Amino acid sequence: MSKITEKTFNLYSEKKNGDHLKWKELERKEIADCKIFKVEMSLRESTDGRQGHFVSLNSPDWVTMIPIFTGDDNKQYFIMEKQFRHGTGRVTVEFPAGLIEKGEKPEKAAERELLEETGIRAKNIRLLGSPCPNSAFMNNTANFLLMSDLELVQKQNLDPNEQIDVVVIPVQKAIKQMGEKPFDNGVMMTALGYYLRDKMN
Repeated sequence: MSKITEKTFNLYSEKKNGDHLKWKELERKEIADCKIFKVEMSLRESTDGRQGHFVSLNSPDWVTMIPIFTGDDNKQYFIMEKQFRHGTGRVTVEFPAGLIEKGEKPEKAAERELLEETGIRAKNIRLLGSPCPNSAFMNNTANFLLMSDLELVQKQNLDPNEQIDVVVIPVQKAIKQMGEKPFDNGVMMTALGYYLRDKMN
């Protein structure tokens, strides 16, 4: 046995650009249209000749908004949403989020979704990051936007099947409880990570 060092696996070697790991797509077909995403099956071949079928979700890009303001007590608060989630069958507390429409920029989608779901308009909108939610089987990006200088300008304008309570959560409470029910949506954890990274810079 040998001691592991930072060079043991050459994880960041400039000589290894990853081309030897790529699988060539030979064919792709849609197997289900589920409205908010399409399920597709692709046949791929590795560089050493192996072949396999792989399922992927073809989804629109997402936006997750992080609306923040300073209260009268000089403490910072997030605007968040409480709603029932059909995947888990329970109520969660999350940042506002939605889908980007075709041809729409993340900033515009965030502005539209925040206004629809909360009635709030943000004068300052800044994109913090655009990672892939799960590159193992998804092909879209999740765009996280910090939104500040908030103003309540209208009532909610929800989609037919949406039922959302808008809530004000102290930032420190969200940080402390994120990852635990009801703050346990994984995308929300990523949003909070981008927020905290931004505060470090």
